[in-house]
Amino acid sequence: MTHRIAILGASGYTGAELVRLIATHPTMKIVALSADRKAGMAMAEVFPFLRHLDLPRLQKIEEIDFSGVDLCFCALPHATTQVVVSALPRDLKIVDLSADFRLRDPAEYEKWYGQAHTATELQKEAVYGLTEFYRDDIRNGRLVAGTGCNAATGQYALRPLISAGVINLDHILIDLKAGVSGAGRSLKENLLHAELSGGTHTYSMGGKHRHLGEFDQEFSKLAGRPVHIQFSPHLLPMNRGILATTYVQGDAKAIHQVLSDAYVAEPFLQVLPFGALPSTRDIAGSNFCHIGVTGDRVPGRAVVVAVLDNLTKGSSGQAIQNANLMLGIEETSGLMLAPMFP
Repeated sequence: MTHRIAILGASGYTGAELVRLIATHPTMKIVALSADRKAGMAMAEVFPFLRHLDLPRLQKIEEIDFSGVDLCFCALPHATTQVVVSALPRDLKIVDLSADFRLRDPAEYEKWYGQAHTATELQKEAVYGLTEFYRDDIRNGRLVAGTGCNAATGQYALRPLISAGVINLDHILIDLKAGVSGAGRSLKENLLHAELSGGTHTYSMGGKHRHLGEFDQEFSKLAGRPVHIQFSPHLLPMNRGILATTYVQGDAKAIHQVLSDAYVAEPFLQVLPFGALPSTRDIAGSNFCHIGVTGDRVPGRAVVVAVLDNLTKGSSGQAIQNANLMLGIEETSGLMLAPMFP
């Protein structure tokens, strides 16, 4: 059976990543691609690396005939997505890659994104798309909200530990390094090569990063009481990848065992032997997340390091993983690509 796919916002990084992955998917076929400012262009003109693929031309969203579409990926900016999704057919399955439906509380959305949510009924319907922890809801969902890439990385490191009660919930620090593609494809002065290369930059420090809303929501729900982690994001001059170094209080060997047991059957989450720590180069271009644990020189302190590709497991790969569940096909379909090396 062939599943007909539309991608809205196909001229951005996550849109292009969706195309790259779906190109080798055994049951998905792209039948529509949208890009408002580049409507009428071929994908090969926008992304020459996709030149070998037979793809529909880019068009405006209002020109797409959704009656011939089984599932739609929305890779649009936040706020824009609310309006677009509200106008889509009510029987259409949707995987949203923006931030618009990640937060369940409209007041929290307004707090973190600076504007009122305009599609609160849809927000109530949306399922949080961290695949490994919301499988049943995703499988039965119509609208799935992909996580933030930083939020996904931190959650893979911490969720089992919070559930198992093996760490101090009041002393959690995530020191995160992210590649520049996480900032999107729009032209920004601070992302110019001369501004970015040769240095490392902090951003959204002091509790201002929007993905903290997801951490607050998910960790507090797990713990049954408020959990507010400390989060320090940094921008690195690399194209892809996230490395989250998480400092916690707890027994390092017990922490490693909890993570190993939690993820032993997960196809994309791999816990390394105790003391081995992962690198972003080992997951580039893949849907894998590697996690390592080591002890600290002070007993009772531990370090958990998680790495994933922000465009794949942190966004488009996760979106396809969710879509596979929604369409009733094997969860790993089209996603077992080996990482790129070197």
